[in-house]
Amino acid sequence: MRTEGDTWDIVSSVGATALGVASFRAIETELPDAMIRDHCARLFVQSAGDPQFVDIIDNPPEIGSLPRVIGLRTRFFDEFFDLAAAAGIRQAVIVAAGLDARSYRLDWPVGTTVFEIDQPKVLEFKQRVLAEHEVEPTAGLRSVAVDLRDDWPAALAGAGFDPDLPTAWSAEGLLPYLPGPAQVALFERIDTLSAPGSRFSVEGFPIAPPDIARFQDIIRNQFDRNPFGDIDVTELFYDDERPDPTRWLTDRGWSVDGYSVVDLAGRYDQAIPELPGDVADMSESRAYLSARK
Repeated sequence: MRTEGDTWDIVSSVGATALGVASFRAIETELPDAMIRDHCARLFVQSAGDPQFVDIIDNPPEIGSLPRVIGLRTRFFDEFFDLAAAAGIRQAVIVAAGLDARSYRLDWPVGTTVFEIDQPKVLEFKQRVLAEHEVEPTAGLRSVAVDLRDDWPAALAGAGFDPDLPTAWSAEGLLPYLPGPAQVALFERIDTLSAPGSRFSVEGFPIAPPDIARFQDIIRNQFDRNPFGDIDVTELFYDDERPDPTRWLTDRGWSVDGYSVVDLAGRYDQAIPELPGDVADMSESRAYLSARK
């Protein structure tokens, strides 16, 4: 269960969910029709050494649609940064970076600075693993080791962030791990720090609070074993009320485009993942947002 001021490393609590998602990316990367190429994902899982996660990538379970949804999601955020770079944006911030390796695997233009914000132990693990395997960043990487519940804008400024430059922001797989007031605070800070021309890509959580308690059952129905090991991910979620991200951003002058899993599957020429009937509407929820200021 979450507690006020809780922390984690890469094999506990919220950190372990990043490891689980890295497992999905490793599986997706090795499929014949892979939507992404993230060879860092396997390195993270192997280096963490948790036998449950290692077994998942070495002996993939009978998988349902969830890993393919993660493939679509990853491709969406990859493309978001590629399009921002093509538009001339040279400053990016990956909020709650986790084991995201975009700073190392995307083809960033020369002169791009990427800031990664996350818990200190998570960033330390990622940097150590990639250094051991001689994987170098493809952008000017600035790690900002700070809890999002603390004064992360001050830490970001201390790392050299320039609020006068247009910025590409991402918040992938983050919102369910924040209480409602923290989500509002996050959005307010990003809005304040975003110069005109900035872009923000965020994943809203497509499961309504009453459905969160059933999410673990959904996972059980999708796999022959829990891909998150012994963790019940629903115990890490907050199910309190919070503003709709699209409405919040639109009300503050951002232009927002929303996409569903169905939309992304069509966009990337993939079969639409089949979700269990009781949450099938998730695939049509426009949870993947791309906003411009």
